[in-house]
Amino acid sequence: MSMKTTRRFFLSGAGAIAATAFAGAASAQDVIGDILKSSRRGNWDDTFDARASEGGKVASNLPIFSPQTVSYIEQAVGRYQGIVAQGGWPIVPATKKLKLGVVDADVEVLRKRLMIAGDLSLNAGISPAFDTYVDGAVKRFQARHGLPSDGVLGQYSYAAMNVSAPVRLGQLETNLVRLRSMSGDLGYRYVMVNIPAAQIEAVENGRVVLRHTAIVGKIDRQTPILNSKINEVIVNPYWNAPESIVRKDIIPLMRKNPQYLAENSIRILGPDGNEMDPTTIDWNTEDAAKFRFRQDPGAGNAMASVKINFPNPHAVYMHDTPQQSLFSKLMRFDSSGCVRVQNVRDLVTWLLRGTEGWDRQRFEQTIKSGESTPVQLADPVPVYFTYVSAWSTGDAVVHFRDDIYARDGVDELQISSAL
Repeated sequence: MSMKTTRRFFLSGAGAIAATAFAGAASAQDVIGDILKSSRRGNWDDTFDARASEGGKVASNLPIFSPQTVSYIEQAVGRYQGIVAQGGWPIVPATKKLKLGVVDADVEVLRKRLMIAGDLSLNAGISPAFDTYVDGAVKRFQARHGLPSDGVLGQYSYAAMNVSAPVRLGQLETNLVRLRSMSGDLGYRYVMVNIPAAQIEAVENGRVVLRHTAIVGKIDRQTPILNSKINEVIVNPYWNAPESIVRKDIIPLMRKNPQYLAENSIRILGPDGNEMDPTTIDWNTEDAAKFRFRQDPGAGNAMASVKINFPNPHAVYMHDTPQQSLFSKLMRFDSSGCVRVQNVRDLVTWLLRGTEGWDRQRFEQTIKSGESTPVQLADPVPVYFTYVSAWSTGDAVVHFRDDIYARDGVDELQISSAL
């Protein structure tokens, strides 16, 4: 199916469904009608007597994989069908850096866009003033789209805001199918890695008890979809470089800097397990890919303090990283397929609960020892690597993420690739 055909499918499909969703459309008509008829309110000395938004709080301990999430996203689909049937939302001109304190005609368009999506209360009125209510609404919008909640309209915020309503509806419908397939019994305790969100949920008894920022695979080295069980944690792990990294990264680096291996505590092991001298290898060929590259435990190790193992055919795992600054990046698609976990020690402590003798204190002491120590979990914990780019965790709380691996079928959703 071509991209144009896909776009037509979304548009015609959304229109056809909306024709049968009279209640949703009527509700959207009321909302949009109220916005268009709203008086020009919102100057600095005005007092507002309503909530900042029309929906619930963005933060939630409701797991993405849950029957409640499926119910909420079904409600969101109905709501967006109504919005599409009434013409969607306006395009906000992406020509200025709109932020708190600005008075500009474009803020009126911004207010309408935020009201239709439920981020700004209708009682805030239509005004050119970017006041504290608009600031709060923009921050809410940014939080729902996985963007830094700074209240400033930059290129990523504009790009997310100006994805059309029909395309967002199609994204919701696509992800509703994904979520329905994963709403059964996933286990009393489980870990879910959501690739487009670059985020991890540790779920226990139906609620999120830990949420971690993650770094997942690059577009050309994608993190796979998989289901498995975490059965082992290795404290102070050795890192064995995959053949793909040897070919794509290590060999080119050795050509530039013959001391690269020594500087990074990486040893070459031959077929007999004995260490080899790097100077005996012709780095102008790819002969080195036949050997094993193992990095010693330590602060510079690619997995830093810990590795989380689970059986899978892709040879991927979760781990710590010495490059903590990467977690602050907006687009955290930077690995070779494995998943790096921020604050990984909290997650490991939770995983090891029930494994006799492995409390937080012993875990931390073992890290300090520098010795590579494998630990088998007494109760393996299910782990799910999934791809969910849109979901809902409450009334009018709809989350969207960049379709980083182009699995949703519309170019417009690959925001980071277009900027």
